[in-house]
Amino acid sequence: MEIVIGLGEIATSNNTEDVIKTYALASCVGVTVYSPLKKVGGMIHIVLPKPLDNQVVNIKQGYYASTGIRELLRQISSKYGCLNSELVVNIFGGSYSEGSKDIFKVGKRNLEETYKVLDSMNINYTSVDVGDMYSRTIQLEIKTGNVEITRQPMKL
Repeated sequence: MEIVIGLGEIATSNNTEDVIKTYALASCVGVTVYSPLKKVGGMIHIVLPKPLDNQVVNIKQGYYASTGIRELLRQISSKYGCLNSELVVNIFGGSYSEGSKDIFKVGKRNLEETYKVLDSMNINYTSVDVGDMYSRTIQLEIKTGNVEITRQPMKL
């Protein structure tokens, strides 16, 4: 079954027939986790690096890198008994626009916060496909752990 996640959403599965997919990662960041030992996978579609000071986080748990990555790993651990050390973790997205159009640098900030959170948790990761000026669609196949990436150039 295809499980499609949107902005700020998290999905996990241990059904080898499932594929988890998210569309149009531009400045957003997608993180996939996979346990080859247990055939368990998960994905998050991060929108922003972290909430503003004093902002209540009352939206989807995966909306922010600072909170969502921890939640994805908590779910993988509590639902399926996966250890962080057995996970293959990949990072996608974090695109930017050229020149002055990218004044907020959201893609860069999303990647920085993603790396910071994973590093603080001693999680090994591979930056498979980040930066540049692409919108990415990614899908994680639970049976194999393979991640398929489709890139589209971003239009300015």
